[in-house]
Amino acid sequence: QLRLVESGGGLVQPGGSLRLSCAGSGFTFGSYDIGWFRRAPGKEREGVACMTIGSPNYADSVKGRFTISRDNGKNTVYLQMNSLKPEDTAVYYCAKRTSLDQTTCVPSYFGSWGQGTQVTVSS
Repeated sequence: QLRLVESGGGLVQPGGSLRLSCAGSGFTFGSYDIGWFRRAPGKEREGVACMTIGSPNYADSVKGRFTISRDNGKNTVYLQMNSLKPEDTAVYYCAKRTSLDQTTCVPSYFGSWGQGTQVTVSS
């Protein structure tokens, strides 16, 4: 069964760091793009960081602060989140790209969503 499971969320203070993990199973992990997305209360789900054509693509709001990486041997994609801001507060999801003819980091081109992990940035 194809599964993606997020972990690593929590409560951090502004300026703090957190590393999220997305563990995959049931498919050849290294053959697919994995993206990180988030949904803040009352807002639409948005792309945060995706591996597009083998290189990372970041939302402008997180560029320079977040880093996506992957360890195919562990079937895991990570999202290192530094210099966190209150506006980063959201449920963070990972997903596998399903539209192989698309390269943009938008939710509609991804599927097999994990359950999400809550990230709260607050003093």
